[in-house]
Amino acid sequence: MVLASEKGWPYSRDTIQDLPKDVFVNWEVERLWQIVRNDLTAWFSPHGGTDFKSERRVLIGTPGIGKSMAAGSYLLYQLLRCDVEKLQVVAYCFGITMYVFDKITKTVTRYSDEDMCVSELRRLRGHGRNVYIIYGVAKEGTPPPKHFAPTSGWGMVAVPFPKVTNYGEWAKQLKAARIIVNCPDEMDVRAMCAWITRDGTAEKKAEYWRMVKERMDNVGPIPRHIFDANEFIAHSAAIEDALDGIKSRDGERHFTHGGVRLWDTENPPQRVVRVVRGRGEVGAEGFLNAPISVCLGRRIPQYLGKRDECEGYFFSLAIAGEEEYSFV
Repeated sequence: MVLASEKGWPYSRDTIQDLPKDVFVNWEVERLWQIVRNDLTAWFSPHGGTDFKSERRVLIGTPGIGKSMAAGSYLLYQLLRCDVEKLQVVAYCFGITMYVFDKITKTVTRYSDEDMCVSELRRLRGHGRNVYIIYGVAKEGTPPPKHFAPTSGWGMVAVPFPKVTNYGEWAKQLKAARIIVNCPDEMDVRAMCAWITRDGTAEKKAEYWRMVKERMDNVGPIPRHIFDANEFIAHSAAIEDALDGIKSRDGERHFTHGGVRLWDTENPPQRVVRVVRGRGEVGAEGFLNAPISVCLGRRIPQYLGKRDECEGYFFSLAIAGEEEYSFV
């Protein structure tokens, strides 16, 4: 699905389209909204009671897909369409900057420093408004300020994705349940290509798809790394640096458990792996790590010095990882 806005979208410079008026929404982003919508249904249910607290959520995924897939923009789009009698305000935050969408007065107000944000949040609490907060990470790995702590009973989701290694800090502060978001699959990328080249000839469309497919096989399916030539070149170089850094036995610990299963670690060299949603405990989502591309699935075992043992295993994961390990 493609959404269009004449005024553009937050973080639209990182989406796949040449024009910031359009954003592409795939199933993973729609799934995020369905989870949030279920949280809202429970929050506004007559059985919730005055002491009921809406769920806090934090997204975990492969670095780069949060902004590329415009997850926050799509949530904003849907939240603004919720019943105003139940949800009066949506706040979209980027670090210390906050945009408050008042659905009753149909106004948007920008607050540009932390003191102003704190003052407005207190005002909203005092007026008894129901507020949902979308917190967009302004600095990689930085948790939300303390005034976003879950004391109000409001709903909140932190997007785009924090570093997986910092998840414990986020979860502790926000008391947040995580949502695992898979990378786009090949069908998603094909659909993106079809949209981008929709006005081109059949020959141009086929040529564009071949180029994108080749990039995807090399660096993975993160949209901004395969649709932007400069980003592709830069990320290719970054991957080579990452591969050079996993030649040691320390790297081997992070990448394999005897070649029999996906890696289950929260501290992988991020540029060469992707996060894959898997089965977790009841009521929770778990994740594992797999090679981010077909090419890297073949190359990583060479750097680990275990080519004969692992190569076939990594190759099969690179091709069928999400099909085999994606749940929920």
